[in-house]
Amino acid sequence: MTRGGRKAPARDVHVPEGVRLQKVLAGAGIGSRRRCEEIIAAGRVDVDGVTVRELGVRVDPRRAVVHVDGLRLQLDTSLVTIALNKPRGVVSTMHDPQGRPSLQQFVADRPERLFHVGRLDADTEGLLLMTNDGELANRLAHPSHGVRKTYLASVEGKVRPALGQELRAGVTLEDGPVQVDRFRVVDSTAKATMVEVVLHEGRNHVVRRLLEEVGHPVTRLVRTRMGSVRLGTLRPGSTRVLGREELGALMSEVGL
Repeated sequence: MTRGGRKAPARDVHVPEGVRLQKVLAGAGIGSRRRCEEIIAAGRVDVDGVTVRELGVRVDPRRAVVHVDGLRLQLDTSLVTIALNKPRGVVSTMHDPQGRPSLQQFVADRPERLFHVGRLDADTEGLLLMTNDGELANRLAHPSHGVRKTYLASVEGKVRPALGQELRAGVTLEDGPVQVDRFRVVDSTAKATMVEVVLHEGRNHVVRRLLEEVGHPVTRLVRTRMGSVRLGTLRPGSTRVLGREELGALMSEVGL
């Protein structure tokens, strides 16, 4: 916005009783204090939506929203987000009244009170996020953010060439239509096919129901990616804390 043709001054984000911005960045793992000063001077840091270039700026780490190169920094060290490779046969709950294997066993040594983001049915394996960051969890789960999820599915039969086009156009299930964002064949034999399905739907068993509806029942299903977070080489039953860049990208995807 301009006033009389002149650019309006940027909003002041300086908090006199706060912590120097370069110290906050260094504490978040961006680099040495000197390196952080260079990043600030280069105009690569935003605080509450305002680009900061001055080295004397102080911020409140508990309240400030800080981005570096467009990626959000998680400054609250009490918050953690973990990736789990959920094995088959484990239910997506922290405690199961029926005594089935649950998620609690994989994070029993963590001091935080964690909860899972979304669900995977007991027979589905792969990436499941766990966090104590309620705002991040709510945004990841909300359909308005359209966070994409990628699955590898082993299905019965050899798929027809036009199947991808059909799935992208949309298939009607009993609870409404569903469209995939991407579909590709990864491998195939005469009796079975491995396919990759990308979609932003969150309905129960939607991938299994979708593929069964088009004539290819799923024999194995693995979620390999959620937003920008990849399962990678994480072994079944193992966990890892999301890294700074990985978490920052995920937060940016949902508008944090």
